[in-house]
Amino acid sequence: MKLTKTIAAAFLAFGLTGGAAMAASHSGSKDIVDTAVEADGFDTLVAAVQAAGLVETLKGEGPFTVFAPTDEAFAALGMTVDELLKPENKDKLVAVLTYHVVAGKVMSTDLVDDSTPATVQGSMVTIDLDNGAMVNDAKVVSADIDTSNGVIHVIDKVLVPEGVL
Repeated sequence: MKLTKTIAAAFLAFGLTGGAAMAASHSGSKDIVDTAVEADGFDTLVAAVQAAGLVETLKGEGPFTVFAPTDEAFAALGMTVDELLKPENKDKLVAVLTYHVVAGKVMSTDLVDDSTPATVQGSMVTIDLDNGAMVNDAKVVSADIDTSNGVIHVIDKVLVPEGVL
């Protein structure tokens, strides 16, 4: 149950953040889910978190670091979002979402170049700071959105663990 909560919280944190507008309007008093719901540009992420059954988990204590893709990032995904949200694809959806979450609160100043932190999904992501902050091949477009149960970093691509899609 604790792992499920950790995964859901990480997922929600990742998928529900709203970029610069969200960063300007939130100072850490709301959890990851509420922050994402109120932000513009994360409707797909919010729908995905709901379809995956991760809302309550992401409202949990945490802390979580969520790398949250925008609606545009989901639109660029090879598999259509409608396909991914189908009940028969729930396991794939959960795997993709939890791949965006790292346990603990990792602010941008804590990122280490060429590090490979483990995600809640179980696979690792690679942090590259050589040309701006990157997570795998996704660019961090807005960092350090503080929430009551972690931090959100907005990214421009959906991260997909190997072999899932």
